[in-house]
Amino acid sequence: MSTNDIVETRIGTAERGGTGSGHADPGQWPASTGLAGRPSPARQAWVILTARYLRQLYRMPVVIFMTLIQPIIWLLLFGALFKKVAEIPGFGGGNYITYLTPGVVIMTAMFSASWTGMGYIEDMQTGVMDRFLTAPVGRGALTTAMLAYQGLTTVLQSAIIIGIGWAIGATFPGGAAGIAALIGVSVLIAVAMAGVSNWFALLTRQREALIGASTTLVLPLTFLSGAFLSLRLVPGWIADVARYNPVNWAASAGRIAVDAHPAWTTVGAYSGFLALAVVVTAAAATRAFGSYQRSL
Repeated sequence: MSTNDIVETRIGTAERGGTGSGHADPGQWPASTGLAGRPSPARQAWVILTARYLRQLYRMPVVIFMTLIQPIIWLLLFGALFKKVAEIPGFGGGNYITYLTPGVVIMTAMFSASWTGMGYIEDMQTGVMDRFLTAPVGRGALTTAMLAYQGLTTVLQSAIIIGIGWAIGATFPGGAAGIAALIGVSVLIAVAMAGVSNWFALLTRQREALIGASTTLVLPLTFLSGAFLSLRLVPGWIADVARYNPVNWAASAGRIAVDAHPAWTTVGAYSGFLALAVVVTAAAATRAFGSYQRSL
C-alpha cells in the first residue's frame, strides 16, 4: 500500500468516526510510512488536498462559476459606466477595460478567499474537524491543503476573468509572461486572505461573525486601493493608505506585469511583500488550531 493510500485511508476513517470511538489511532499507521510511523507533512497535505478538496471541486465544478457572477457584472457594468474615465487628464492613457481587468481579477481572488473559513466552520459543526485533529495529521498539513485548494481555484477564476476581459476589449501587451504574473499575484493575495479567513473561523466558530468580518475587511481594502481607479485621481489620503494596502500591491503588480514594458523589479518587490503576508497569515491560521482545541 502506498503512502498516499495509507493517509487517505486514515483520513477517511477519521471523517467516518475512526475506530468506533470517533478517534484515529496514530499507532495504527504502518512503520513504513516514515518517521514515527507518520507520512511527511507535505505528503499529508497533498493527500488531504487531492482526497478531499479537489474531489469536492470535481463533483461540484459549478462552485467556480458561481463566484464569477459578480466579477462579470463589475467588468460589464463598470467597464461601460466608467469608460470615459480613461480620458481624464492624469489617468495614464489606455482604455478603462484594460485598466479594470487586473483590478477585477484581484477583487475576485479576495472576495472568494474571504469565505474560505466557512469550510472550517462546517467541519467544526459536523464533527469532522475534531476527528482530523485527533487523527495523525499535522495542523500545518490541514492549513496547507486548504490554502493550496484556494490557490488552485484562484488560478481557474483568474484565467476565466482575463479571458472575459480580453473578449470585451482589454489588451495585455505583456503577453503570456505578464498574464502568468497577474495570475500569480492573484493567488498570493487569495492565499493570504484565506489564511486570515481560516484564522478567524477557528477563533470564532460562527458563520455570522465570519461574514461580518469578511465584508468589513474586504470592501475597504478593495476601495482604498488602485483596483478600479488610478491613484493619480483619488484624494491624497486614499493614495497614502493604498501604499500599505496588500490589495493595492497585488493590483499594481498585476497591472505592471501585463504592461508593454513591465518593471519586473517592482513586480518582484510587491510579490515579495505578498509572499510575506502569506507566511504570516498561514502561521496564524495554523496556531489557531490550538486556540480552537483549548476552547472545547
